[in-house]
Amino acid sequence: MERIDKYLWAIRAFKTRSEAAAACGGNRVRINGATVKSSRQVRIGDTITVRKGPVEYTYVVLKDLSTRVGAALVEEYVRNETPQSELSKLKAPVETVFLYREKGAGRPTKKDRRAMDMLLDSIEDEINL
Repeated sequence: MERIDKYLWAIRAFKTRSEAAAACGGNRVRINGATVKSSRQVRIGDTITVRKGPVEYTYVVLKDLSTRVGAALVEEYVRNETPQSELSKLKAPVETVFLYREKGAGRPTKKDRRAMDMLLDSIEDEINL
């Protein structure tokens, strides 16, 4: 049995053990649905849920692990059961809008500001359709 912070570091869910411990302290790690402290022991068969950014990763413990292993060997110790719907959040399109104003035009007037707001609202409506 190993501590959850050390286990998450060993399976390469986090780059450092301190990042894993911080995630546990920030209630972003759960085992079998319950939030855990970094000292919680991991057992074979446990379901680990880790929230990193917008994605919630799900792992099932297959074997005990005491040291960090290579990326190719991780599959022997843990099974990644993260649904495709969660992984698709990583590839969500990011729309960037740039409003151009001529050099020397000064600050936008109230009328200019309203026009820019209307343009941005119409773009936002198109994205949400």
